[in-house]
Amino acid sequence: MILIKNIFFIALNFAVNLAVSLIASTTQSYANDSPGGTSSSNDWSKQSFNHPLSNSTSLEKQYFGVGNKFFKQPWVEFPSSTVGRDGLGPTFNAVACAACHVNDGRGIGFINDKVNLSILFRLAQSTTEGLIPHPDYGSQLQPLALNGVIGEANANVVFQYITGTYPDGSTYELRKPIFNFTDFKNSAFDNQTQISARVAPHIIGLGLIEAIDPNEILKIADPLDSDQDGISGRGNFVFDIETQKLSLGRFGWKASQPTLKQQNAAAFIGDMGLTSFLFPEQNCPLVQLDCLNALFEIPYEVEDRVLDRVTLYTQLIAVPKSRNSKELDFIEGKQIFSDIGCVKCHQDNYSTARVHSIEALRDQKISPYSDFLLHDMGPDLADGVVEGLAEGYEWRTPPLWSLGLIQTVNRHSNLLHDNRARNFEEAILWHGGEALTIKNNFMNLQKSKREQLLYFIESI
Repeated sequence: MILIKNIFFIALNFAVNLAVSLIASTTQSYANDSPGGTSSSNDWSKQSFNHPLSNSTSLEKQYFGVGNKFFKQPWVEFPSSTVGRDGLGPTFNAVACAACHVNDGRGIGFINDKVNLSILFRLAQSTTEGLIPHPDYGSQLQPLALNGVIGEANANVVFQYITGTYPDGSTYELRKPIFNFTDFKNSAFDNQTQISARVAPHIIGLGLIEAIDPNEILKIADPLDSDQDGISGRGNFVFDIETQKLSLGRFGWKASQPTLKQQNAAAFIGDMGLTSFLFPEQNCPLVQLDCLNALFEIPYEVEDRVLDRVTLYTQLIAVPKSRNSKELDFIEGKQIFSDIGCVKCHQDNYSTARVHSIEALRDQKISPYSDFLLHDMGPDLADGVVEGLAEGYEWRTPPLWSLGLIQTVNRHSNLLHDNRARNFEEAILWHGGEALTIKNNFMNLQKSKREQLLYFIESI
């Protein structure tokens, strides 16, 4: 009898192990532990976003270090003995790229009721002829300024808390930020002013994203929802200053920049008041005489070589490998991610171009978990700011890779464009518009299945 029992338990254990192996093997094609391809890094520490692509050349790694210094070191007022890093302002939002992208990670956003500098505010003014830059403050609010110049306004935040219940009886709480502004330099915002809060995202894998053939992205687009699955992503076509043509946007919260160089140059002028050959005009509205009087007749403040080094730096930042990818909860969570429809927008299967100036970016199999298209996310996440073809209710699908490491790198877990979500669960529950059905699918899962899904997302 004892022998029979032992044989029975041996057989049972074998069957269980076989079932787990079969689950693992059938999901292995998209349970990828190297979402950044062969160049993925092995570091999951606080410095996990600070590494170059592992197969970069020695010269590229040297330039990576140079670009890293320009990214992290503060810029100062012109003129200065710090040649090559002066020209800040006259008005600005931060003094260094890394002031917002701390450790190349995600901005903190809020400190109690104060808005941290890692959140900026896009502005637009509604008129009878459509949206225009705000006449007093332009297209981005600049709270800081040089000596002798007044900052444009200060931002504060209060939170509204919204409670709800899952079908299984579990409860949840959402946090909605409500922004208010004080200390206006000129007129206060009126009812025609459209305001959009944007937090600095983590900046890993950007070169890999740029190296995806635009046709690979556009073949996913379905602006008329021809397959009637409720998802109607579309590309944002924006002006490429270098080519003087419309190109597919893929960078920024609304995919408003077509290339990393233009994205970086836009951040230099928008966030720090630093001109370049792509954006040679300072952002001083005509009513701000102190700002205009502080301007100097000097060449571009960001030299071409500096913009090139910073751009190469952002192209070469590696994506960390996924964690826990062999765990059953990861594997089953990934299956749930597919089953309830998340993968319709958070696409996990791309190849980069075979021809690229950087060999490490060529022909890589990557899983960014984004389609880089615009989607209607519903009224709760809508703002009134239009960028390119992107309407106020549309947002680009953000990549999910390594978002679970934000807690380690930046000591918080806040998500979405304005950091309202305190974790992945809240981020999902804010989904609306095209994603409403998928959010409801998530809510209808058993609690254990929801936890498996969240475990997977936190680990990729």
